[in-house]
Amino acid sequence: MSAAAGRQQREYMMSISKKIEAMRDKQSWVRQMFEKGAALKALHGNENVYDLSLGNPSLPPPNKFKDVLRDTVNSSGKGDHRYMPNTGYPHVRRSVAAYLSTEQKSQITENDIIMTCGAAGALNVILKTILDPGDEIISPAPYFVEYNTYADNHGGILKTVLTRPDFTLDMDAIASAVTAKTKAVLINSPNNPTGQVYSEDNIKALGILLKDMGEKLNRTIYLISDEPYRKIIYDGIEVPSIFPHYAESIIATSYSKDISIPGERIGCIAVNPAATFREPLLGGMALANRILGFVNAPALMQRVVSSLQGESVDVSAYAGKRELLCDGLKDCGYDFIKPAGAFYLFPKSPIEDDVKFVHALRDQLILAVPGSGFMGPGYFRLAFCVEDRTILNAIPGFRKTIDRFK
Repeated sequence: MSAAAGRQQREYMMSISKKIEAMRDKQSWVRQMFEKGAALKALHGNENVYDLSLGNPSLPPPNKFKDVLRDTVNSSGKGDHRYMPNTGYPHVRRSVAAYLSTEQKSQITENDIIMTCGAAGALNVILKTILDPGDEIISPAPYFVEYNTYADNHGGILKTVLTRPDFTLDMDAIASAVTAKTKAVLINSPNNPTGQVYSEDNIKALGILLKDMGEKLNRTIYLISDEPYRKIIYDGIEVPSIFPHYAESIIATSYSKDISIPGERIGCIAVNPAATFREPLLGGMALANRILGFVNAPALMQRVVSSLQGESVDVSAYAGKRELLCDGLKDCGYDFIKPAGAFYLFPKSPIEDDVKFVHALRDQLILAVPGSGFMGPGYFRLAFCVEDRTILNAIPGFRKTIDRFK
């Protein structure tokens, strides 16, 4: 590099904040693999690269989505694309509340709902509302890596605790992590990256633990449940309701995975109507929804999803893809826990260095994500929300890679 180029590079580095520069250097493994995959596809052709790195739904939205979208557009009238209340259209929130009342076994009203720009927007609104600088959020690991930055965005500190070997909650680990600075426990079930679903016994025990610890510390400790994969479940398993087991609970969710519309950025927050500080919470979130720059959830998508409560893609298609991948990897000799939900498999790496193993997979034109990126070292994540042929054509490469390290 020439002196002039070096100087230009240093000036560039100084042109953005040191914090963002550091985050850029530690960019999400998922996105890194996505970008490397784009380069491999350009070189080898899309059909010859087996991209299992990104959880981007492969199934089309249900036909009803298309019908409702068309009808909503055709019936749009004066004022339908203007600003609405920060919390969203009242009739949309009523529709969401009616559905969630059944799902959560609680009497939820429109006033307990805030429409958001996806689950990511919902989580940032929640954390902006509840966190003071230095407050701690506990999250079981492995976990969705962007939780780190969501907490940091609002002055919080993410503390991780290990789950049990089967990726279920370890109550002793959570209890030992609670301090006078703990403001919330953040869970994700079905889980990204493991696909684990926390049982009702797990949730009930967690509610008891947080209630006891909150009383001991004279501090409200919230339970935040991140639920974008709630309807992507298999084998008759049910995702338990959160609200009946803990009053100080908040749900963040989206329609991205339910009906395969992640690009539309539509989700919501539901606050437990039994929450002690329900009114301040809801008022704070309405303000945060605006001042974070989200302003309002998209008007068109709000009106569309109001008619799609409870709808989902054909989960049996994802179940079939799960079987293809699990059967193929089992035959190759990989060790994994079959996921109960979501569309991810989290196998053990046959070598301790999961990053090295993922690089070896890439030599076979297979794109995976190291478990280290999710605070799960020694594992790697595969997203099976892809075409069946991608899974089937990748199996020989998986076999060659594991044989290489035997």
